[in-house]
Amino acid sequence: MDSRQVVGRNVRRIREERGLSQEELAFETDLHRTYVSGVERGVRNPTVLVIDRLAKALKVKPHELLQRSK
Repeated sequence: MDSRQVVGRNVRRIREERGLSQEELAFETDLHRTYVSGVERGVRNPTVLVIDRLAKALKVKPHELLQRSK
């Protein structure tokens, strides 16, 4: 699994734990919903700035989005 897929799985998992839709997360991060979807599917390569915005909206530290599950 590459880093894009790791970030995508973590974003989706945390978003769902928080009870947010992709649209709500997109609104909170000022990103387009289709971009959030692409990140979650691992087809987008989010920049450090995007990872920071996602982490803030999800109320986690940015490194948590990059951690591989054990």
